Amino acid sequence: MRMTGFSLLELIVTMAIVAVVLVIGVPSFIELLRSNRVSALTSRLVTAMNLTRSEAIKTGSRVTLCKSADGATCIQTGGYQQGWIVFVDETPLAVRDVNNARERLVRVFEAAPGAKLRLTGNSTVANYVSYDAMGVARLIAGGFQAGTLTVCEPPIGRKVVLSSGGRIRTEAVSCSD
Repeated sequence: MRMTGFSLLELIVTMAIVAVVLVIGVPSFIELLRSNRVSALTSRLVTAMNLTRSEAIKTGSRVTLCKSADGATCIQTGGYQQGWIVFVDETPLAVRDVNNARERLVRVFEAAPGAKLRLTGNSTVANYVSYDAMGVARLIAGGFQAGTLTVCEPPIGRKVVLSSGGRIRTEAVSCSD
């Protein structure tokens, strides 16, 4: 009678190979997931900024993108990872007046997935990005608006750079905790 199956030595060698593959593969996979989350959020932000600019040109009025936790009003605290909205800014104060029917929502962008994912802007774009009817980024006071928004899940990050003319470009950066 012949017995089939694995010997103890074969089982130990197989387990060692599996352990080595896991030790090498799991960190790389986690890094890939982190990179994909950062890229996806960066793409959503660039899409929203392009939508804001094109809607301003199309409607011939100021259109603003601002941080929003509730999907209806703008907030001044926290980062854009809470979510953001794009709206026609008739007043132009970069804050949506929900009682003004002409300040209609164009689109609501939901909060970013992932507890460590951050999206923050430097001083000029910390709370809003606003385009005039010509497609130029403008501050509330009327000056050119330029700045950098950074998408970060340490150690991976991407910068979205807004030029004074309203154009957008992205670049890779490293982030710290």
